[in-house]
Amino acid sequence: MVAQARAGNRRAFAKLHQRFAPMVHGILLARVPRAEVDDLMQDVFLSALKRLDSLREDVAFGPWLATIARNRATDYHRRKRTMDELPEHLPSNDPPRGEAQRVLDVIETLPEAYRETLILRLVEDMTGPEIAERTGLTPGSVRVNLHRGMKLLRERLGIEVST
Repeated sequence: MVAQARAGNRRAFAKLHQRFAPMVHGILLARVPRAEVDDLMQDVFLSALKRLDSLREDVAFGPWLATIARNRATDYHRRKRTMDELPEHLPSNDPPRGEAQRVLDVIETLPEAYRETLILRLVEDMTGPEIAERTGLTPGSVRVNLHRGMKLLRERLGIEVST
């Protein structure tokens, strides 16, 4: 599919997008505010489309795309933005924060390697082998990151695991 996309086949690129969008979404969700993820996803795939000729090996598409996503998240944080604070007396339209939001908030406090693999597993519903294949991490690294990340997550959520 990568070779076809490189040759200008937009359907092939659409299939690549469909396959790798959950990975890119998870990587970005682990690194930037949720409100920015959709825009940054478009940036990542647009960048990949424009730079597809720079990819040396077609089999490295997943790890290459993951690197673009990580770099885009880094660029987002480097960008200097000025914001005006809203007055505190304005009413809030924020939806009630549920358990899933609480878990995401805790995941955001974990080390980056754990954050990314946990979000890919728990939010994007990718299996360990899928995470390894698409991000370029070794299956062993994914297993370790998931295991250690889940342990930290349980601790921070106050969940006791009986053995």
